[in-house]
Amino acid sequence: MKTTIEQLEDCTLVTLEGELNTAASAEVNTILAPLIENGSGRIVIECKDLTYIASSGLRILLSILKSVKTNGGKVTLRNVNDNVKKIFSLTGFVKIFDFE
Repeated sequence: MKTTIEQLEDCTLVTLEGELNTAASAEVNTILAPLIENGSGRIVIECKDLTYIASSGLRILLSILKSVKTNGGKVTLRNVNDNVKKIFSLTGFVKIFDFE
């Protein structure tokens, strides 16, 4: 699992590549912790190369969403493939996240 954070002019871009499974979740959570703590602005999560997400990964994304929304920001998931989007759909998360 590869996770990168890039500060752009209009948003923070988070790129997730690989499988966000239980084993990778602890490392990803550590990398994304500042986003959860600060929780402001607009965050775009690029999922083009995200091939799988486990419930632990969903919890991380939900933590970011709650923190950002509390502070008036927005989280958008971009380029989510059909397999990953199906997981969001089955868990009901498709209703709480914005997709582009």
